[in-house]
Amino acid sequence: MRKIACNEISTAVEKLCAEAAFNLPCDVYIALKEAAVREDGDLSRSLISQCIENADIAAKNRVPICQDTGFAVVFVQQGENLTVEGEDNLFEAIQKGISLGYEKHYLRKSIVNDPLFERKNTGDNCPAIIHLDIVEGDGLKIILAPKGGGSENCSALKMLKPSDGEQGVIDFVVNTVVSAGGNPCPPVIVGVGIGGTAEKCMEIAKRALLRPIVGAYCIRPNNGDTNNGDNNLGVCNTPLQNKYKNLEQKILEKINESGVGAQGLGGKTTALAVHIETHPTHIACLPVAVAINCHVARHSEVVL
Repeated sequence: MRKIACNEISTAVEKLCAEAAFNLPCDVYIALKEAAVREDGDLSRSLISQCIENADIAAKNRVPICQDTGFAVVFVQQGENLTVEGEDNLFEAIQKGISLGYEKHYLRKSIVNDPLFERKNTGDNCPAIIHLDIVEGDGLKIILAPKGGGSENCSALKMLKPSDGEQGVIDFVVNTVVSAGGNPCPPVIVGVGIGGTAEKCMEIAKRALLRPIVGAYCIRPNNGDTNNGDNNLGVCNTPLQNKYKNLEQKILEKINESGVGAQGLGGKTTALAVHIETHPTHIACLPVAVAINCHVARHSEVVL
């Protein structure tokens, strides 16, 4: 049984806060560059170019890419042969790391203690939302994905009927993104969850946002790992996997044909990518969830 000190976890999470806030992931940066080339309008090209310039300034000066440094959403994979030692358990160690990171790196604290009546700021951006999966081995993988309030407000869940089928999924996802307009600061990344229960569907939609923009669709393994275009099942070339890959492309094309464009001001690129994750579901159900990330699709990870 491997042991890890709780303060090692807190220190690692504190560093993730800065990494996620200051540095746009390379795949997103490249996708923005490619989008700028595709645009044929001066305004849309200029807006995307400003997004790229903003990311460059943030990385160079070690300042947040966006003033909304987000709700701290954390995805954790803990090996079954790993235990946490010290005064804090795993969840407490992560919360402490978030608190330290937002304080030390001067990141905006945006969390209120009560969602309806008091709405008093907690002062340290905690509590974080933590999703934990127990996996084989003795490792610990932590992914921090700060989620801005503007894009989070555009999330949606619909319990479709199985008879609604593929077209029902397409219509719901496209309408959700297009109706959001400029509110989530497009160009966006769209995470789609299909299956499971209502709450599971929303979770896997958010996990889908972590997938690299360039990569094929794969059904997510049951160990909770987020797919990266391939997984323990091998290359994504089965008929079922190709159906979902084609569905991603259909939805992406329809979203971009809407003309919403960068910042909602028109253009060819409303979404940079559509990523679908699935989960087995009940015979009477077809839940579909949409999680939208703005162009500042922040996430960072560490393996301890």
